[in-house]
Amino acid sequence: MVMVEESISTKTKTLRKNTINSQKWSYSFILPAIFAVTAIVIVPFVIGIYYSFTKWDGISTSTFIGLDNFKRLLEDTEFLTSLWFTIKFSFVTVILINLIGLSLALIVTQKFRGAALLRTIFFMPNLIGGLILGFIWQFVFIKGFTALGEAIGVEQLSGWLASPGTGFWGMVIMVAWQYAGYIMVIYIAFLQGIDESLLEAASLDGASEWQKFIHVKFPMIRPAFTISLFMTLSFCFKIYDQNLALTSGGPFKSTQMVAMNIVNTAFSQREMGLAQAKGMVFFLILALVSISQVYFSRKKEVEV
Repeated sequence: MVMVEESISTKTKTLRKNTINSQKWSYSFILPAIFAVTAIVIVPFVIGIYYSFTKWDGISTSTFIGLDNFKRLLEDTEFLTSLWFTIKFSFVTVILINLIGLSLALIVTQKFRGAALLRTIFFMPNLIGGLILGFIWQFVFIKGFTALGEAIGVEQLSGWLASPGTGFWGMVIMVAWQYAGYIMVIYIAFLQGIDESLLEAASLDGASEWQKFIHVKFPMIRPAFTISLFMTLSFCFKIYDQNLALTSGGPFKSTQMVAMNIVNTAFSQREMGLAQAKGMVFFLILALVSISQVYFSRKKEVEV
């Protein structure tokens, strides 16, 4: 009996030693990633918090001015206008991207020839870089829409990016066209994970395709909405390169988004401290919106 206990004790110690060794190796693999995140994200973020309370042009020595930068934000109409434009744009675009992405996913998950080809075609716009995409759609809106308007006699199609209203919808159309295919892939993954027996049972009960979607598919893919809404919200709020290439914030900065306003403040006006304060406020707004969205989306998942 004693020998058995000693054997068990020895094996336990060996197993514990092996576990500790494996954990050490695991830590050694993740240390480079932790170092990179710390050096590239965390440290600059902490330093940026300090600079948001300073007056700094990026070259000379910074001067601590307390909350003056944040007070200036309340009087900066250009920043407030760009913030409101970003909120409106994100609200409309997030809804449109998810509606289109879900519709495309429902189409390509049907059993027909060419479904795989359609998936590739719908996803391809996401592979185009933001600057290139902006220039392509600028040509479409300015040259293509103008030619089409002259051909069919619709004057509203001419000068599509020349007004705040059409500039807004130009941004929405371009971003929705680019990102809908990416979101489609997320919905496809969840749609393909639905148990076929549930759909067969609904068919036997005489449910139509619409009824099967509402009562079977939609509740089963609620987690996909949580993921897709989070990704599209963060993406739309942070857009810069598409905005720069398509409208450059015009006309008269009416289509300027927050990211562009922050960059212009930092590098055109050379007010790094003020730009950092804008970035901190923007970060807090985006964090609040994203956390709230995930919380309420998760709550809906629990209720299902």
